[in-house]
Amino acid sequence: MTATVPRVPGPSPEQVVLLQSVREEPCVSLLATTTPAARMTDADARTLQRLAREAGARLARDGAPGGLADALEDLVSAARGEPTGAGIALYVNRTLRQVVRLPVAVPDRVVVDPTFATRDLVRALHRIPRHVVLLLSEQDARLLEGGAGTLRPPRRSPFPLRADDDAGDFLRRVDRALGTFLRLHPAPLVLVGGHRVVGRFRRLSRNTGRLAGTVTGNLTRAPLSVLVPRVREVLDGYLLSRQGEALAHLDRRRSRQAVVEGIDAAWLAARRERPEMLAVEEGFALAARLSADGDFLVPADDVEHPDVVDDVVDELIETVLVRGGWVAFVADGALAGSGRVALTLR
Repeated sequence: MTATVPRVPGPSPEQVVLLQSVREEPCVSLLATTTPAARMTDADARTLQRLAREAGARLARDGAPGGLADALEDLVSAARGEPTGAGIALYVNRTLRQVVRLPVAVPDRVVVDPTFATRDLVRALHRIPRHVVLLLSEQDARLLEGGAGTLRPPRRSPFPLRADDDAGDFLRRVDRALGTFLRLHPAPLVLVGGHRVVGRFRRLSRNTGRLAGTVTGNLTRAPLSVLVPRVREVLDGYLLSRQGEALAHLDRRRSRQAVVEGIDAAWLAARRERPEMLAVEEGFALAARLSADGDFLVPADDVEHPDVVDDVVDELIETVLVRGGWVAFVADGALAGSGRVALTLR
């Protein structure tokens, strides 16, 4: 019986874990960049159809079980009538059908492997982490939770709050309420409000240890279409600082001889050692064959051959996550001297 997984606006950690847990060959992953819209554009629909035909041809050549190509075509048809983000991922095997809209653009591609291609889902979680936005004015304070391009009030929180006659006491009440929420739901914080009130709040707050940044201006009642891009700018800067932290962590581990560099060494160490942090350039991908014991890689040009793993970087990411490590995506070129990938060990 086919298990249908509900479609959602963006990937959640639970979805990523689910997709990474699947080990049932063949797993078909279809990924494409799309134009954000209330309904998929005709050009994006044609791209998906082309990729679906390519996947069907590969499945036929590999002698895959019947029905998968038809299921993929059905999934493409369903996705055509739905909203799109910056990217889209379709996943099909004998027991699972899933569409995931992504807040990040992805290279258009088809992957047919024993597992699903999830690196772009992991990258999306990294690029737009769950965050909290405090909308602050002289008279009131509201709290929103964000992730994957959305902002909405949390299900349970002490907010919204209204001011009384003592503005200073109001800001302290806001800070206490914020602290209560963040202790239960820790996340990076973005402050939105006028320059004066945001400045006063920052001076007295005890809960800005994970302040990602501020958006100043009369935006506390702005529509989400205006607010979300401004918050995203702040988060982009915050994530850039996280890239710096990851590279600094690599340097510290190098001083302890606890770093392996390059895809071959990282692949072996992720399987044999205790992986801690995998740093990988966002655009790095590699098709390869595996040795009989799975420990060594042989780069391959014939990507569509059934013996070839379409992207061993994706497999490496999954291995590190499954074994308790974490992943830091960095800009292309940031690891040029390390073979585009480096792994720290515990």
